[in-house]
Amino acid sequence: MRIVWKDNYITYIKLFLVALFFGSTYISGRILSANLPTFTSAFLRFLLASLFLSLIVIKIFGRIPTLTPQEIYLVIFLALTGVVGYNLFFFSGLKFVTASRASMIIALNPSFITLLSALVFKERFNHFNYAGIFLSLIGVSIVISQGNLREIFLGKIGYGELLLLGCVICWSSFTIMGKVVMSRFNLKPIVVITYACIIGTLILALPAYLEGQIKNMREFTWEVWISLIVLGLFGTVLAFIWFYQGVEEIGPSRASIFINLVPVFATLIAVLILGEKLSSSLLIGAVLVVSGVYINNYPPKR
Repeated sequence: MRIVWKDNYITYIKLFLVALFFGSTYISGRILSANLPTFTSAFLRFLLASLFLSLIVIKIFGRIPTLTPQEIYLVIFLALTGVVGYNLFFFSGLKFVTASRASMIIALNPSFITLLSALVFKERFNHFNYAGIFLSLIGVSIVISQGNLREIFLGKIGYGELLLLGCVICWSSFTIMGKVVMSRFNLKPIVVITYACIIGTLILALPAYLEGQIKNMREFTWEVWISLIVLGLFGTVLAFIWFYQGVEEIGPSRASIFINLVPVFATLIAVLILGEKLSSSLLIGAVLVVSGVYINNYPPKR
């Protein structure tokens, strides 16, 4: 069935905003990483997200569905990878790397997920997958080395770049395990992500408290509060819900194509708000990364 724009324009607008919200998380993360300790930033982001998600789940199901012990163990793994691990690498890496460069590095996620899927689910590669992964890797390498690929071979990769590669590993693990959990136990995505956020928030609570900034919340600047709202509400709750609404309305292929816009939005916002400069290596790397992701996920039909 052909999808007509006029019949789904609200869905397309929402998906466009999803990419914008995801892109804005890099700018908000950059601001938080400069003002708050790592655990505190991650804890407050997911405390806010957990509250909103819990309310939405209760509205949909009348309560928060209970999980079996086996399901809880698996969701704990999701919380450790997708919430705790990812965000520790995310906020730590943004202390050293600009928002625009960070978005390009983490845009490697789809290609890495494809590789893991081949290993875990024995999915077969085609030449589009190989070409897409190759382009993405070259693009990220150009961004990481700032155009000097020789630095990669010499092992001269910055600390911040290594931390952000940790984001890629964590999110890919989270995605693969999430697929296993939802397919094996027939759990709704919003239920899984809500539990992962709640458990991740509880894990982050103690180290965040020990950092000593929670008691100073009244002294947070307006930039910090706006960044937390962008990350917790727009970049986590709304983006997640609207994305899965898009998947339901127009299908996963059409909905997922909007994710290719995330590093583009992140770079544009970083330039406008943070005053980051566009280098030739960043632009070249961006073109290769976005092209690689597109080719890897959306091969043309024969």
